[in-house]
Amino acid sequence: MKVNIGPYPGLRSSKARKIDIRIDKYDTWNMDHTLSLIILPMLKQLKETKHGAPWTDDEDVPEELKSTSAEPKENEWDLDSLHFQRWDWILDEMIWAFELNTTDNWEGQFHHGVIDFDFERQEDGTSRLVRGANDTSTWDKEGQMAYANRMQNGFKLFGKYFSALWD
Repeated sequence: MKVNIGPYPGLRSSKARKIDIRIDKYDTWNMDHTLSLIILPMLKQLKETKHGAPWTDDEDVPEELKSTSAEPKENEWDLDSLHFQRWDWILDEMIWAFELNTTDNWEGQFHHGVIDFDFERQEDGTSRLVRGANDTSTWDKEGQMAYANRMQNGFKLFGKYFSALWD
């Protein structure tokens, strides 16, 4: 499918921006990965070239970056001393999540040893997975779940701050 979007209405230039997008069927087969390949370099560029930072919620950052941990403000309308660090931290979490999502088999780092499994036929006709004689495999479930939860938080932050992704 090819989509033509243009001219771009938000462009503040005399030259119209023409955007052609081509989507192949395999792009939606693993769409989270396909989108991550596009989103990741854009997030990295935004972090590198940004000219400001949006308001962020204390609930989204670690304790040491919360507004309550900032130095006292001189005036009520001033930004606190951690305002820009909070946005950098949130962007870093998004970048980390999308970077990991573009990595093939990130889960593999949590599996070790030789995998040797067999199927054992049960009386009721079903099969049961059993360890073979040479199996030495281990799985760091806690480590993998910590990574998965951090990734999910990065994706959640991306959604929450989607309209703040501007330069």
